Amino acid sequence: MQQFKALLLKEWRESVRSFKILWIPLVFVLLGISDPLMNYFMEDILQAVGNMPDGFMMTMPEFQPADLLIASTGQFQSIGLLVLITAYIGSVSRERQNGTATLLYVRPMSFTALFFSKWIVASTIAIISALAGYAGSMYYTALLYGTVDLTKFLAMLGTYCIWLLFVMALTVAMSAAFQTSVAAAVTIILIPVGLIIDTLIGSFWSVTPWKLAKYGTGLLTDSVLMENYWYTFLVVVILIVVIVIIGIKMSKKNIRYLKV
Repeated sequence: MQQFKALLLKEWRESVRSFKILWIPLVFVLLGISDPLMNYFMEDILQAVGNMPDGFMMTMPEFQPADLLIASTGQFQSIGLLVLITAYIGSVSRERQNGTATLLYVRPMSFTALFFSKWIVASTIAIISALAGYAGSMYYTALLYGTVDLTKFLAMLGTYCIWLLFVMALTVAMSAAFQTSVAAAVTIILIPVGLIIDTLIGSFWSVTPWKLAKYGTGLLTDSVLMENYWYTFLVVVILIVVIVIIGIKMSKKNIRYLKV
């Protein structure tokens, strides 16, 4: 337990020193506030830009508060996830490549503690970022468009946090399994590209891990079939456990790639 605490503190200090604790939540806040502000002031922006044809009229759709939160989730799912994956894809592999892991591996060490320390810190930063982003989005949505049901909002928020646990578990596990460049390519294919594929042809199936965030936003508008939601939720939780086990084994197995 002492070893786990020491590794956890090391990872946390590294996130603080690299300012990940600051700039990643800031990115999510900017993403979160962009949709409600842009949509609300779009007509003013277009008029200020000028160069519009005479008689040009543009009617903006009347957004409901839930629509803005769904739009913010879309931003988190694209740019936000890419930022998180990029920030933590080298958490294990980069330490092996640059030799800094030598100081850890020369001592008797629990690879379970090593993996969990990296996953917990990465997930904590991801969840803090999502909370900050949704707080910004919710603030301007409530200010400009109105409020949503608090219980449904918290249910959506909790669902998205589970989704982030899955994303960060996969990111750290891929980092443990491959070198940084390969891990980045595999993770981007599995998460952002997987989300695009599921959006395009996902109507043919109702339960995949990529649907969890979408079903979470569906809770806001009561547009999700709860049976599909809970099956998807269960699948994601099982996958998190499986990925963590694989990540721990890969952390131990790939110690041979350590450069001294």
